[in-house]
Amino acid sequence: MAAPDRKNDLLAVPNPVDGDVRHARRRRRSKGFVAGIVVGALLLVGGGGAAAYFGYRMSLDDNMERIDPFAEIDPSTRPSAEPVEGPAAPVNILVLGSDSRISAGDPEAWEAGAQRTDAIMLVHLAADRQSAAAISIPRDSWVPIPGYGEAKINAAFSYGGPPLMIQTVEDLTGVRIDHFAVTDFESFKALTDSLDGVEITVPDGDGGSMRQAMTGEEALAFTRERYALSNGDFGRVQRQQAWMRAIVAKAKNSMSEPLKMASFLEAITSSVAVDKELTLDRIQELFAGAGDISTNEITFMTAPYSGTGRSDDGQSIVVLDRATFDPLMEAVAKDKVPDFLAKNPDAMDVLPAVVQ
Repeated sequence: MAAPDRKNDLLAVPNPVDGDVRHARRRRRSKGFVAGIVVGALLLVGGGGAAAYFGYRMSLDDNMERIDPFAEIDPSTRPSAEPVEGPAAPVNILVLGSDSRISAGDPEAWEAGAQRTDAIMLVHLAADRQSAAAISIPRDSWVPIPGYGEAKINAAFSYGGPPLMIQTVEDLTGVRIDHFAVTDFESFKALTDSLDGVEITVPDGDGGSMRQAMTGEEALAFTRERYALSNGDFGRVQRQQAWMRAIVAKAKNSMSEPLKMASFLEAITSSVAVDKELTLDRIQELFAGAGDISTNEITFMTAPYSGTGRSDDGQSIVVLDRATFDPLMEAVAKDKVPDFLAKNPDAMDVLPAVVQ
């Protein structure tokens, strides 16, 4: 079993478009890598974005497809919610990037074995609304799937759609999922370009970092690259997270530009299906205080892993580091993520903070 290099692998790309073309034939399509953009949308809407654009609320709410994945899950099999000490409760959202958002939201169109998820992210918003965490679970993580034995975690979506994916993650983590979102990323370039591009922080080669302006096309190539990275898929996850943070930062800084924000919110709500309880009113209620969270207070991290290996049937898999993973998930369940990170500063693969 090989243990991947855990160093930050956000290598600068002098010409991302050329890099994208170079590997186009070797790379399968990757629509799911921007799932965390939902984090930005929720924070923006909850932090006052919806109120600022009240005239668009009905249209934006209608844009989002509705699904009801929790209805098919036996309540007795789910983790219990932790007792709430303060006036608000923490919120846990499972966000997926799928090959097909429409089929995920239409039971008649969904076919077993037809879709897997390229990105799986557990988003945790603290009860005090002062911090948030976005934890990427590698798609090849070898885990138990209820009713199917062990398999790659992204197979859960293929076997049983959103309900089985929620069950799998809840069983794996012990964290009760409050809401669910699945995204389609045909509109990735439009999301980035609706904000007139983004600035992504990348290493400068001398131990420091620099901000590199990217269009949608360039950011797409940057986040898709994996073959040139020492960490492969793990390095690509950090690039995806860097893009997500850049989108959140640019959007929050664009709140005073009505036309730009209207275009962005229109694009993002048209690219997501959510559980039926996650209306814009509900989002605003849950995230009323989240507007004060800075981009550095959203901690992007990769679920702890001990390396890669092979399953008994020869599949290339990711082996989770349960000695670290389980305490992390306990911290999520108990709303103690900042405490866990403070006590275990070197245990996590965390996206480095940037200078504001």
